[in-house]
Amino acid sequence: MFLLGVLLVLIGVALSIALHEIGHLVPAKKFGVKVTQYMVGFGPTVWSRHRGDTEYGVKAIPLGGYIRMIGMLPPRKQDAPGTLRASSTGRMSQMADAAREDSFDQIKPGDEDRVFYKLPVHQKVIIMLGGPFMNLVIAAVVLVIIACGVGLPKQTSASIASVNECLPIKVVNSQKATCTEADRSPAWKSGMKPGDVVVSVAGKPVTTTLETTQEIRRYADRAIPVVVKRGDQQLTLTVTPAKRTMAKVDKDGQEVLTMSGDTVTEDVGVIGTSIGGTYVNHRAPLTEAPSILGEGLQRTSAVFLRIPQKMVGVFNAAFGDGQRDTNGPISVVGVGRVAGEAADTQNVGLGDKLVFLLSLIASLNLALFVFNLIPLLPLDGGHVAGALWEGVKRGIARVRGIEGPIYADVTKALPIAYTVSIVLIVMSVLLIYADIVNPIKLGN
Repeated sequence: MFLLGVLLVLIGVALSIALHEIGHLVPAKKFGVKVTQYMVGFGPTVWSRHRGDTEYGVKAIPLGGYIRMIGMLPPRKQDAPGTLRASSTGRMSQMADAAREDSFDQIKPGDEDRVFYKLPVHQKVIIMLGGPFMNLVIAAVVLVIIACGVGLPKQTSASIASVNECLPIKVVNSQKATCTEADRSPAWKSGMKPGDVVVSVAGKPVTTTLETTQEIRRYADRAIPVVVKRGDQQLTLTVTPAKRTMAKVDKDGQEVLTMSGDTVTEDVGVIGTSIGGTYVNHRAPLTEAPSILGEGLQRTSAVFLRIPQKMVGVFNAAFGDGQRDTNGPISVVGVGRVAGEAADTQNVGLGDKLVFLLSLIASLNLALFVFNLIPLLPLDGGHVAGALWEGVKRGIARVRGIEGPIYADVTKALPIAYTVSIVLIVMSVLLIYADIVNPIKLGN
């Protein structure tokens, strides 16, 4: 089952990459650009076939893919007679000219009007956004299948599973210290009993465990009314949550970590109960699909906005005793490992396992969508930014009465592209290493 889970997710990853590249390929061919290669993976070619102008193939390392369009880089403006070429005075200029020459070598006689750089701005943008758009479509379809087709467990009530008689003052070596009569838990003192269904806390209605605990945490050392339903009766109990230093959690109930991966703590209120509840399988209507996708995008974007902090935490987890953030970045190795563990989990139905594996694929595609929109070369967003800048340049040129073709020379951004590529390689190696020595584990 472990190997089956890994295999299913790897197939999903490969299909996601393949469809991403199709998102670039189809509009490129539609707009007349010559595409010489469509490849899934990097490294040595495992299999390939030629169809028309394009070689379609699979490479050995399934960590990405690409299509090769001719004429990605525009020609350099001719230097004035008697002047030295700019490429003769600097390493970066030499690199730019070398890249430009390599690009022109792909252009054969008769292909002069099938080059990418001659396209209108809007067509360049459509081609470069085609890949991320496919990832967004995949994520949307998978999320709709899960939420609207299969359905997800939805908590409909929060109830008291157990009540601790005493609330220990401290914990030593993971063992609770002995408490006295004065240390009776707030829940015990209030008369709360197992089976009580929590209706409201401090006047705020609650229906989930997370809502209940979040409200209780806000009222350390303050008496509050807690309304519970016990059988056919509705009772109002007065509870004074005790102040304790505990891990800080976000709005989703996940622990908040520092830059170094350590747990952030805060003083909160606790009452000494275990809170459970009742769940039903809820199928969301299709009208909720946009909000479901929007919530997924919001969470994914929040992770990318904190990538520097997240990567520091990954480094400390890999080379120190830091804790892996369950909402942090993960490599393909980590995704495969989590998928295997999920598939191999005992006492979990096959349907629930499939839903979890599908959710991994959806999360991956959301990450690919957001990641590729970053406006830096060599990412798709960098090419989109270059095309938009070209449109601005053309508009300014027309206002100034300048005629003729106007192109944005993206070769000037090659130093940024090389830097970004190096950073991505380092991040990938670090994530793979961390996912081997200190992986994210289910249930953490």
